[in-house]
Amino acid sequence: MDIFESIVLGIVQGLTEFLPISSSAHLVLTEHLLKVQLESIRFEVFLHLGTFFSVVVIFRKEIWKLIKSLKRIFKKDDSESEEYLKLLSLLLIGTVPATVLGLSFGEYVEKAFSSPAVASSMLILTGIFLWLTQFTRSKKDKLNFGDAILVGLAQAFALLPGISRAGFTISTALFRGVSGKKSAEFSFLLSLPAILGASVLKFKETLDENPNSGEIFLYLIGGLVAFAFGYMAIKFLLDLLRKGKFQNFAYYCLSVGILSLIFL
Repeated sequence: MDIFESIVLGIVQGLTEFLPISSSAHLVLTEHLLKVQLESIRFEVFLHLGTFFSVVVIFRKEIWKLIKSLKRIFKKDDSESEEYLKLLSLLLIGTVPATVLGLSFGEYVEKAFSSPAVASSMLILTGIFLWLTQFTRSKKDKLNFGDAILVGLAQAFALLPGISRAGFTISTALFRGVSGKKSAEFSFLLSLPAILGASVLKFKETLDENPNSGEIFLYLIGGLVAFAFGYMAIKFLLDLLRKGKFQNFAYYCLSVGILSLIFL
């Protein structure tokens, strides 16, 4: 892998991690097109950490309020702290399905990542799911226990390459009548433990590796590029949700999925 490939993969990861078009599918397809064979999964860890910090920067105020809400456990505080403590509990609930399925079936999921055909097929499914969101109606600005469970299951299903995590989690919340803004906020905050947990597990597998300075430089470049484009992708998606154009991504996913099946 050279610096050009590192930058391209960083751009792909940053844009597709949060846009509802599946980062896993695009990484699989991009690696296939560029004929890049990553010798270490440590590069993927840096890419994911780059997108992790893009969420942290954009939602830093909400994250800080979530942390501050923990003091509500020990003493009564204002209503805002109580609201964020409830949100924190819902995020923990939503994290459980992906954690359980990831630990239980991680080996099978890893095998699926080697197949462009699987990624393309799941991308088509993502497109269908996104297309259906145009029939949803916003009814509420807060999630409940049932919402958190279903969004968590959607995130677990997104372990498969081609299934967009952002697309499935935001769509599921929209189907439940949650507003676009709150659906996106919950989805992005829910991504933090998922991204960080997966990164830690993958990093542990590379502890016996000893990358040289050139490889580390490429990892850092890829991570920084993923951060920058992840930041832009989140801002862009929030704007589209506000305009009610979320379903437009369906046509992209359907097109790429079908073309990939035909030509790859």
